Amino acid sequence: MKMLINVIFPIEPFNSMVRDGSAGENIGRVIDDIKPESIYFTEQEGNRGAVMVVEVPDASAIPSIVEPWFLNFEANCEIRIAMTAEDLGNANLAALGAKWG
Repeated sequence: MKMLINVIFPIEPFNSMVRDGSAGENIGRVIDDIKPESIYFTEQEGNRGAVMVVEVPDASAIPSIVEPWFLNFEANCEIRIAMTAEDLGNANLAALGAKWG
C-alpha cells in the first residue's frame, strides 16, 4: 500500500548538521535506504520538512521508514495511508452507504 509520510525536522540538530556539512550526506543515506517513490522538501510548521510517498508492503515495514528520520534528525513523522482513484473505486462506497446511511 502507498503511504504519505510528512517529516518535520526540528531546528536542532538540523542547523548543526548544516553548519558541519553533514545534512546533505545524512539525508542522502536515508533516502538511498528508504527509496521513496517521490520526496519533496518544504516548510512545515515553521520548520524544515519533507513529504514522501512510499510503497509499504505491510505495517511491519513502517519502522524501517521512520526510524532513520527519528534517529538521525530527531524528526517528527506523520504517516497516512494514500489511496489511488482505483483503490477508492474498489472500496464499494455504494454498499457502505446502503449499510450505514
